Amino acid sequence: MMEMFIKGGPLMWPILACSIAALAITIYKSLQYRVILSRMSLIGRLNDFSPPEPLAPLFEAVRAGMDEKGIELVASRQIRGLEKGLGSLSLISVISPLLGLTGTVLGMIQAFQVIEAHGSRVDPGMLAGGIWQALITTAAGLFVAIPAHVALHYLEGRMDTIAWQLRELLERHLEEKDHGV
Repeated sequence: MMEMFIKGGPLMWPILACSIAALAITIYKSLQYRVILSRMSLIGRLNDFSPPEPLAPLFEAVRAGMDEKGIELVASRQIRGLEKGLGSLSLISVISPLLGLTGTVLGMIQAFQVIEAHGSRVDPGMLAGGIWQALITTAAGLFVAIPAHVALHYLEGRMDTIAWQLRELLERHLEEKDHGV
């Protein structure tokens, strides 16, 4: 494995960094969303509930009797806060194959330099290094991008579920407030 990493050339390092960042973001956001969704599923009424930390300001605003527009503003801010990190994951899913493609180009340049230097006396083994680099970086970039993209869509779906449940909860609370419950 290390031999392939080294043969992939210098662009393997940023691809590795993207891989580590994507994994860290995916784990962190998955755990964060899981805690929020499990806590939200226990909610009966807003006033009887201790909210998960990222949503605490929203629940405090509701309990303090803020009007509907104010609650919507606070909710919007909290949702945007929960989406932090998803943009980075999206960026990783886009730039990883581009880094791999750049490595491919560099590997092919290296192979053509060998052809230029040796003319018709080129041994296929002389080209192998550049071709190795080209193939390894392409594969590495795709191996990072594909799971990052899948994780992004999964996390966006979880975020949509949180937003939907939150919206439903707030609507129910405002209805109860209007009816004096």
